[in-house]
Amino acid sequence: MLKINEIHKSFGKNEILKGVDLTIDKGDVVVILGPSGSGKTTLLRCINFLEKADSGMATFGELQVNLHDASKKDIHTIRQKTAFVFQNYNLFNNKNALENVTEGLVIGRKIHKTKATDIGKKALDKVGLSDKYNSYPSQLSGGQQQRVGIARAVALNPDIILFDEPTSALDPELVGEVLTVMKNIANEGTTMLVVTHEMSFAKDVANRVIFMDGGVVVEEGTPHDIFISPKEERTKKFLKRVLPEDYTFYI
Repeated sequence: MLKINEIHKSFGKNEILKGVDLTIDKGDVVVILGPSGSGKTTLLRCINFLEKADSGMATFGELQVNLHDASKKDIHTIRQKTAFVFQNYNLFNNKNALENVTEGLVIGRKIHKTKATDIGKKALDKVGLSDKYNSYPSQLSGGQQQRVGIARAVALNPDIILFDEPTSALDPELVGEVLTVMKNIANEGTTMLVVTHEMSFAKDVANRVIFMDGGVVVEEGTPHDIFISPKEERTKKFLKRVLPEDYTFYI
């Protein structure tokens, strides 16, 4: 479904991505872990052309695109195949929950407002917000705002949803409600690429885990491979720092 080859990205003299390869098949839930500054978010943003990569190729099904020199048509096509869930929600404060979900359908996808409203309500129902259609972001908790963001992505019916640390801006007690929604979406067979620090989600929901550091993929494998028997010393050090003290490796 999605294949990325040799993606590079620098900001000034700071090289953020140093030749990353990535393959995602239909139905995969791939989680990217890594310390801050490892290039995780930049990778997602380059895939969706929120940042322009310095070099690299992307293959979406039959479409092959140079990530640096992609045409406007190719960028539009790829954005039709993807949806992005931001860590800080990125909702329109002057629009209610339903309008936030339908805006992309009406403006971006040229779907008639009546049909878009029906799609938007179903998406909000799916994330447990059937009673919040007319609520504005200021009237919603952080968890509810992020669920609107997820509904907005789901409503687009994309081939893949990209999640950029979707719980990092939430108060701890609100994290669970967002992760539950994400688990439900994953269980429906939605293809997902998730940058997160939520280890439980990675262990319980992902079918593949990628550990990045210093702009490269250090190690990847199944959750069992990464959490139970990591091969790379850098991966082990990272997990020992972020997992509970009583967690042990079985090598």
